[in-house]
Amino acid sequence: MSALLAVAIVLPLVIAALLPARTTRATALALAPWAPLPALGLVLLGTPGVTLDAPWLLLGARLGMDATARVFLFFTAALWLSAGIYGRAYLGADPGRARFVAFYLLTFAGNVGLILAQDVASFYLFFALMTFSAYGLVVHEGSAAAWRAGRVYLVMAVLGEGLLVMGLLLLVNASGTLDIARAAAALAGAPARQTIVVLLLAGFGVKAGAVLLHLWLPLAHPVAPTPASAVLSGAIIKAGLLGWLRFLPLGAAALPDLGALVIAAGLFAAFYGVAIGVTQRDAKVVLAYSSISQMGLMTIVVGAGLLAPQAWPALLPAVSLYALHHAFAKGSLFFGVGLAARGGGWHWVRLGQWLSALALAGAPLTSGAWVKTQMKEALTTLPAPWPSWLSWLLPLAAAGTSALMIRFLFITATQRSPVRAAVPGLWLAWLLLWLFWLLGVVWLAGATRWAGSLDLVARALWPASPWTSLWPLLLGAFAAGLAVLPLFRRARYRASAIPPGDLLAPIERAVRWCADAAHRVPRFAAVRHATAPSAGPLVAAARIEGRLRSWSVAGAALLVMLVMLAALLAHR
Repeated sequence: MSALLAVAIVLPLVIAALLPARTTRATALALAPWAPLPALGLVLLGTPGVTLDAPWLLLGARLGMDATARVFLFFTAALWLSAGIYGRAYLGADPGRARFVAFYLLTFAGNVGLILAQDVASFYLFFALMTFSAYGLVVHEGSAAAWRAGRVYLVMAVLGEGLLVMGLLLLVNASGTLDIARAAAALAGAPARQTIVVLLLAGFGVKAGAVLLHLWLPLAHPVAPTPASAVLSGAIIKAGLLGWLRFLPLGAAALPDLGALVIAAGLFAAFYGVAIGVTQRDAKVVLAYSSISQMGLMTIVVGAGLLAPQAWPALLPAVSLYALHHAFAKGSLFFGVGLAARGGGWHWVRLGQWLSALALAGAPLTSGAWVKTQMKEALTTLPAPWPSWLSWLLPLAAAGTSALMIRFLFITATQRSPVRAAVPGLWLAWLLLWLFWLLGVVWLAGATRWAGSLDLVARALWPASPWTSLWPLLLGAFAAGLAVLPLFRRARYRASAIPPGDLLAPIERAVRWCADAAHRVPRFAAVRHATAPSAGPLVAAARIEGRLRSWSVAGAALLVMLVMLAALLAHR
C-alpha cells in the first residue's frame, strides 16, 4: 500500500512527460483525466499511518497519510478527477488543450504531493510545483486580462514563497529536524516562535486568499477556464490552510495575542469578501470573493487554535469538515457556470446552482448546516468573551454568504446564454462531483472521530429551533434584494463599481505615480554621461545590471542561494 503513495504523485508526472511527443500525445490526453484515481484509491484502501521513505531523495523524503491528510486527499482528488473529465469536454476544441493539460497534471501532482509530504523539504518542493504550475492555468486563454492576472498571480506567489521559505528555514533551524510533526511540536517552545508563526501565517496566507493577500484570486478566477477555476477555489487555496494545520503549533502552545489577531483577520475577511463581492457583475468574480469570505471563516478556527490549545482536538475536525464542504460546493457552482454557458439544460443547472448556494449559506438539510454547527460547537470552548461574540458574528457572516449567493444567482440568471445542445462530458463531471459530495458527507458522518455523534448530525441538518438557521438566510436575502431586485434598479440604485482585485487598483496607481516621479528625478552625472563615446564601460555596466535585475536571473540566483542556505542549515 505504501507504493500507492508514490504512484499517486508519479503517475500525473509520467502522463505529463508523454505530452510533448506527438506519438504519445493522444494517449496522454486520454489518460490525463484519470490521473487522480490512484490518490482516490489511496483514500479508500489506505489506512492512516501508512508511510513511504525515500532517503536518497532531496534531504530524505518521507510520504505518509494521517487522518487530516485523508480528508484533504479525498476532496482534492475527487475535485481534480471531476475537473479533468469536465475539462476534457470543455476544452475539446481548444488548440492549446495539450498545454493546459500539462499544467493541469503538474499542478495536480504538486497538490497531492504536499498533502502526503511528511518532511519540510518535500512539502516545499510540491508546494512550489503546484504554485508555479498553476500560472499556466491562469493565463491559458492568452487575453490581456489573463496576462494581467498571471502577472499579479506571479508577484503574489513570489512574495508568498519568499515569506514561506524564510519561515521554514527558521523553523528547521529552531527545531533541528525536517520532520513536519516534530518541527511543529518543537516550534511551541522555540525562542523565535512568534516570528516564525507570523512568517508562516503570511506565506501560506497568500495561497489561502487571506485578506490583504487575496489580490490574485478575483483576477485569476474569471479568466481561467472553468475547470481551472474550480480547482483553484476548491483545492489549491486549501493548500494554504493545510500548511497552517501542518506547521503552526496548534494545540501545543498558547499564543493569545496572535490567536486573537488571526480570529479578527478571519472575521474581517468573512465580511470583506461579502462587501466587495456583492458589488461585482461577473459570476466567477463573485465566487472568488465568496472563497475569500469562506476562507476567512476557516481562518477563525486556526486563530482559535492559537488562542486556546485545549480546544484544538475539537477544532481540527471542524475545519477539516468545512474544507471538504467548501471544496465540493464551490466546485459545483463553478461547474454550473460553465454548463449554463455551454451545456444547455438551463432549468436543471439552475436547480443545481440553488442547491449548492443553499449549502454554502448553511441552510437546514444541507452539509453547510452540519459543518457550521460543528464549527460553532467547537468554538464554544474558547475563553470569554469569544463564544458570545462569535455567536452573533458567525450568523451575520452566514447572512452575508446568503446575500452573496443571491447576487451570484441573479447574475447567472440575467446573463443566461442561449440554450444549446447538452455536452455529455460536462454533465457527467457535474453529477460525479455531486456523488463525491454525498459520499464524503456520509463517510465523515459515520466516522465518529470526525463528525461527533450522529445526534449532532441530525441536530445540524434540522435543529430543534430552525429559526436559528433560517434568520441569517432571510436577512441575507433581504440585503441582497436591496442590490439586485429590479424594483430597486428602476429606482436607479447601483452597486458601487469596485474593480476585481479591489485594493490592487490604488496600489497600481501608486506604483505608476512612483515610476513617473522617478523618471522626473535628475539622473546622476555618471548616468547622464553614459551615452558619451568615452563611457563605453559605463554603458556595458548598465546593460549587465539590467540583465542581472531580470526576473529569470534574479529568480535563479535566489533559488541557488536558498538551496545553499538550506544545505548549510541541514548540515549544522
